[in-house]
Amino acid sequence: MDPDEKTFKELIHRHRDMIWSICKSYRLSAAWTTEDAFHEVLCDLWRGYGSFDNRSSERTWVYRVATNTMLTLTRKIGNQPTIDARDYPVPLYRFDDYYDLVEMIEATPEPDRTIIKAHAQGFSYAEIANITGLKIGAVSMRLTRALRKLRKQYNQ
Repeated sequence: MDPDEKTFKELIHRHRDMIWSICKSYRLSAAWTTEDAFHEVLCDLWRGYGSFDNRSSERTWVYRVATNTMLTLTRKIGNQPTIDARDYPVPLYRFDDYYDLVEMIEATPEPDRTIIKAHAQGFSYAEIANITGLKIGAVSMRLTRALRKLRKQYNQ
């Protein structure tokens, strides 16, 4: 194993849970499994690995590649991503609320959906700006508006 391959495997090991979570949040079609999507993301990460220039954190770069790969797959296949909330562990007393919230987030148009998901994953505004290609001020404004809209929907 050459040093680059070893370093790449370590990178994947550090971020595999995040990558899996992103892949699992998209339902592409009956023919695609989460494992297929995960493999596709790994291929794209490997292809882009040599050009990673550390302008952003590796976590931000991995998140951006994984999200872009999933969005590209969604466009290629022609299906809109949907989520099955039953795949996500939540406290039993909150299942109905959780399903409703997940459905509302998935109905949010891009790039706001990506901004909300990245924010929920703990990314900073600067990292989200890097992921989406928006300015930090635009990320802040879009996130505030999207969360306000979700809160209003949720309370109705």
